[in-house]
Amino acid sequence: MKTVEVVAAVIIHENKILCVQRNDSKFDYIAFKYEFPGGKVEENETSEEALVREISEELNLNIHIQTHFLTVDHSYPDFRIIMHSYLCSCDSIKPKLNEHVDFKWLTKDELYQLDWAAADIPIVDKLSTSQ
Repeated sequence: MKTVEVVAAVIIHENKILCVQRNDSKFDYIAFKYEFPGGKVEENETSEEALVREISEELNLNIHIQTHFLTVDHSYPDFRIIMHSYLCSCDSIKPKLNEHVDFKWLTKDELYQLDWAAADIPIVDKLSTSQ
């Protein structure tokens, strides 16, 4: 099974967290699910560099990485994902959706209202129980 290493941004602004909805996918179990934005780490790139680049490409946002939050190791039916998530802040709260179909700014208590991609659920769980 192919393993993919990715990074995800937990972008927090005024106690609200940015949640983005995936577009259609060849894998129906992640199509239109909500996720924390991010993407693949390219060769010769640090996780932090990848995250800044991906958020700029996907959402036209300039983020500031605060700290590593949680690494999730999740196996989907067709691939395994190792996702490093980071707590981040941003300058603007108006993302431009270049790849996603929707976004929401939610408090941590509202996160469970969304249909999350399975690999993102441990991050939601940790956010919901953190101070």
